[in-house]
Amino acid sequence: MSWNFDRPLVTLCDASTNEADKVLWEKEDLGGITEDNNRMPVPVVLLVVLTVLTAFAVTFPLWGQRPTAALYAGYVKSMDLPEVQAIQDDTAAMAKIIQLNVGKGDDAKLERHPLGMNDLRIIKPQIEALVAKGVNLEEYTVVGDLIVNANFEGNKKADVTPERIQPWWDKGYTIDIFYVIYFFLMVIILIKRLPPSTWQPRHNH
Repeated sequence: MSWNFDRPLVTLCDASTNEADKVLWEKEDLGGITEDNNRMPVPVVLLVVLTVLTAFAVTFPLWGQRPTAALYAGYVKSMDLPEVQAIQDDTAAMAKIIQLNVGKGDDAKLERHPLGMNDLRIIKPQIEALVAKGVNLEEYTVVGDLIVNANFEGNKKADVTPERIQPWWDKGYTIDIFYVIYFFLMVIILIKRLPPSTWQPRHNH
């Protein structure tokens, strides 16, 4: 299992390991199923890359966005309106709140992160407490039934404290890009641990 980095795009194994792998490859017939040692077709590689790029493109900027307290501030205010208070059914009341707030906030995010009436009842006092303090609701994230300080540390504010607002470029892609790189790196390493593609098994013929 010795590593060889002299020609990493050809093989990552030394000569003895490659020879041992060739012998094993010829010996194992996998129940009559034969497997050649061909290179990965370029169109397939390009298709995988295109799939990854397309996935990132079509989901920007919704993927990975975190709901903030500011997102639901309009909902919380609407809960105290007489026309909402008069509705006894929670589902109908929630539908009325949504209707009253259409076009007033970020409708796409609200659709992406829906809440029920019981959820609003839980976060309502927390949002009202933050409003009373005069803080920026964009710096607070809704996590389950709690509203917590967002875990961002961006630009410094006038009081030298960090601005805890999600940057425009951070839409949840940072961790995804890391895993994509990790995936491709591991696949390349696994493939290059095989004998070079210039060698083909004879399959006992």
